[in-house]
Amino acid sequence: MSEFHDDYPSYEHMAHHSEEEGKKARRTLWNVFWIMLAITVFELVIGSMAPSHGWSGTLWLKVLFIGLTIAKAAAIVMWFMHLGHEVKFFKYIVLVPYVLFMSYTIFIILDEGVYSSNEENRTKVDPILIKQQLDLKAGHGHHNQPANEHNAHSAEPAHH
Repeated sequence: MSEFHDDYPSYEHMAHHSEEEGKKARRTLWNVFWIMLAITVFELVIGSMAPSHGWSGTLWLKVLFIGLTIAKAAAIVMWFMHLGHEVKFFKYIVLVPYVLFMSYTIFIILDEGVYSSNEENRTKVDPILIKQQLDLKAGHGHHNQPANEHNAHSAEPAHH
């Protein structure tokens, strides 16, 4: 009887596995869990250290995080989606489009992500708008006029 004292059949019985095969499958799942946890903790530690060490935005950090993310995705696909047990042809049918898509996505992120950092690629703003924004930030304009100055203008007779 199981440790939960229910009548639900054991994994080994349902999957037609022996006790040894069931233990091996559980051991594999726990190994995958610990590997994924270690990678995630490593990513979090490096990510939290990056700003204070001046690593933010460096190429090696980007490559490291992309590589670790791909490794975790591959582990999920190979173990949890059971692709590791399939025939080689089926593995390629599933993995080639994924690898192509991920490669293209990484290329776009790295190539187009710096597009606006070049001055010639930035949107040109009208100089009058820039002056108005600077005036507002400096406190000029009708919203910040002293009350007596505003009243002086409204007390003037209207000229028709």
